[in-house]
Amino acid sequence: MKFKVSKEDFSTGLRQVANVVSSKPQMPVLNNVLIKAQKAADAKEAGKVFLTTTNLDLGICCSVKADVEVEGSITLPVKKLASIISSAPREEISVETSDGQTARIRSGSLDIQRFNGLKAEDFPPLPSFVDKFSFELSPQDLVGMLKSVSYAQSTDENRYILNSVYFNFSEGKLSLVATDGRRLALISKDLKMEKEDEGGIILPAKTVSELEKLLSQGSSVKISFNDRQAAFDIAVNEDSQNKGLRGSIYLVSKIVEGAYPNYKQVIPKEAEHRIKIERELMLEAVQRASLLASDKQNSVKLRIMPNCLEVSGQSSEYGESRESIDIDYSGPEVKIGFNPEFLASPLRNLTRDEIFFEFKDEMSPGVFKTLDNFLCVVMPLRV
Repeated sequence: MKFKVSKEDFSTGLRQVANVVSSKPQMPVLNNVLIKAQKAADAKEAGKVFLTTTNLDLGICCSVKADVEVEGSITLPVKKLASIISSAPREEISVETSDGQTARIRSGSLDIQRFNGLKAEDFPPLPSFVDKFSFELSPQDLVGMLKSVSYAQSTDENRYILNSVYFNFSEGKLSLVATDGRRLALISKDLKMEKEDEGGIILPAKTVSELEKLLSQGSSVKISFNDRQAAFDIAVNEDSQNKGLRGSIYLVSKIVEGAYPNYKQVIPKEAEHRIKIERELMLEAVQRASLLASDKQNSVKLRIMPNCLEVSGQSSEYGESRESIDIDYSGPEVKIGFNPEFLASPLRNLTRDEIFFEFKDEMSPGVFKTLDNFLCVVMPLRV
């Protein structure tokens, strides 16, 4: 194998795949990136170098353009390689191997004559994927949906089924759901589908995190899945900052096995009261009130009165804070306590300027809603 590649392009590709590598891999080769050099079919085009990593649960493959002189493959320690390439003194990088186990890397005055790796044959291939369902949508839409709900995932490892985002393809729409048992976020988008195409997947938190990073570079994304795994084929936007990436980024992941809880039953059927609020005003007020809340109490209080929303935080240690926001409301006075982060998270991750807050009484959940099929149910605290 022998190829020349741009330092910037090579570094970009390695960054894309490095995060998948586990800190405690099950076998040494999982520390490595599989590098496969392939000549172009047309002599007028550049060749490709495919970069692949996996932790056996999640795998990713992307390609960068390169001048490929000799085709071949090798696996090299991905994090050490990424450090070497980013510190190389020249823009052009030359990589070659004659035995498939050690590589020579050159750039200007730098000449690493032997960089130890492992044979490509030792690298576990990404799972062969036969999809049962397949959908295509805008990466910008999908990343926006993910950010609208992913903060509500559980971080309790004992509740693994909730350490995830649920993708539900049914009734002519895609719904994403996340919950930790104390809050639930849901967003939906219309999507063409036949009745026989309906299905769902529970996507692990690690995969969700990687997707959020990768989708911004795409011009389209194809979601395919079956009963055991899901694949995301992201067509790289030619106008993206990562100009060296070629073709697509392919992410394949195991899905969480089991049945996702019936999230619809925790969504209040109807609200007695509803107010319209400017999102950033409420976010800033909640964040300021939380500064006065104690770590033990960790709550802010919403006092909803005619034409006024009062946001307050207090503790015996720090004192008390009150802030008022003008609203259009003529109902009875209601006081409800909430975990401040549970209020701030949906406000921070939404893009709509106007949101709605629905409520009933101090013992009932509050619900954030927008006009684009988003809602977040937040359970109250005793105050």
